[in-house]
Formats: sequence, structure tokens, C-alpha cells
Amino acid sequence: MRFSPSLMRPLAFALLAVSVAGGLSGCKWFSKKGAKGDYALSPEMRPLEVPPDLNLPSTAGAMNLPTTASQVQAQGQGSAPAAASNTGFNTAGSRDEVFTKVGDALGGIEGVTVASRAQLLGTYDVNYEGSNFLVRVVGLQAGAYVSAVDPRGLPAQGEAATKLIAALKAKLGN
Repeated sequence: MRFSPSLMRPLAFALLAVSVAGGLSGCKWFSKKGAKGDYALSPEMRPLEVPPDLNLPSTAGAMNLPTTASQVQAQGQGSAPAAASNTGFNTAGSRDEVFTKVGDALGGIEGVTVASRAQLLGTYDVNYEGSNFLVRVVGLQAGAYVSAVDPRGLPAQGEAATKLIAALKAKLGN
């Protein structure tokens, strides 16, 4: 069956008229009023959809640094180091007070060169008798712990560190 061009024009016009009339009359095919659920809401009111790959387990503890030997030694039993050491000692006072006293004492010991100090870290970078190491002050529940540590945070090895800690202990009256 073949349609003549004269028949196609009125058919196309009728189809166009029906679709326009349906859209203007509120036919549910052409309106959003028939939509159900969250899609009927405005975009600002729709709930947030999180892609599945963003719902991963928590990795909050994955980047914790391991405890160094000097931290274990300083935390020991709250007020005393776990093991007796000749590169550290306990003293009375808050961490900031002791840090200031240690700085003054280091300035009075002959042969000590303080390269830098970091009060937030509680450390002095010192050179003494040809050895470089850190003098660290750690706050404890009852006072502070003063120790000589190497850059890795381990107790400093060597005669210079032992002599300097002994001199600091004497200057601070411990």
C-alpha cells in the first residue's frame, strides 16, 4: 500500500496536532508529574549518590609511624624510663621549662655548638667533641626526660653524648 503525497501532509499535520495538544493538556507522557521517587525532586533536593568505589574501608591507622626506641624509653612507666641509660635522665618541671633550662645549660658548657633548636619538637641539634646528635626534651606525667638521640630517634652512641648528658645533669641539679 502506497501513500500519496497529498495524503501524507494531512496525516503528518494530524500527528503533530495530537502531540502538541497532548503536551499542552498535561498528558502524563509529556510531564514530570507522573515521575515517582527522588527523580521527581529538584536537583538540589535529591539525595547524594556516592559511587561504590568511594565506599572503601577506613585506612586511618595505615599511616601511623612506629614507636622509636627513645619514645618507648621516655614513655616507660609514666615518670621513669623503662631502662637505665647513661644518655638520658629525668628532671622536674614542665617540658617547656626544662627545654629553656637545657638551652641555657648548653650555652654554658664549653665545646658545645648548638646548630639549631626546635621548641615544638623539644630538640637541640648539637655538635660536641666532633659528634653531631640531638638533645631531646620529652614531657612526662611527672616532669621531663632529657636524652641524647641520633637522627633516627635511637639513643645516641658514643662518649661525647654520654659526657654531654652527664654535664647537663650536673648543671640542672639532678
